[in-house]
Amino acid sequence: MLRWYLIHSKVSAEASAQLNLERQRYEVYLPRLLQTVQRRGQWKERIVALFPRYLFVRVEEGQQSLSPVRSTVGVVGVVRFGLRYAAVPDNIIRELRQRADPQSGLHRLHRPVPFSRGSRVRIATGPFAGLEGVFEREAGSERVVVLLKLLGQDASVRIPAGFVLSAAVG
Repeated sequence: MLRWYLIHSKVSAEASAQLNLERQRYEVYLPRLLQTVQRRGQWKERIVALFPRYLFVRVEEGQQSLSPVRSTVGVVGVVRFGLRYAAVPDNIIRELRQRADPQSGLHRLHRPVPFSRGSRVRIATGPFAGLEGVFEREAGSERVVVLLKLLGQDASVRIPAGFVLSAAVG
């Protein structure tokens, strides 16, 4: 019988653990997330683990052992609840895979944008902090386009959605 188990990896070693487990012929699922982060003042997209320090391995019980998994490079151990390994139901893995983007396999965290086109907004943080503008549209999963008056001219600016507040918020 095939069964999924939850694996605890070393810090930032999920991909290494995945690679080393696959080399040992284990089926591995590492859900990944496309995340927007700020580095040195610039916004960049990077791929990170959806569940930091965790991944899933599928084992054919009676044919494969979890013993080699515990000593795999990048792995801390198999998650346990008491003396029992944490088995993950197949439907959980199936649902996770279905929620991922079909082309990239990446997950995206969609936050509903509480603004409609034409709403007055204020930029709360970042290089445009304190400026007010008009909400135009969403631009991807984590960015929005705001119309700002810069140097006497209207400019459409793409910024992280979390930077934008309603102009009524003090």
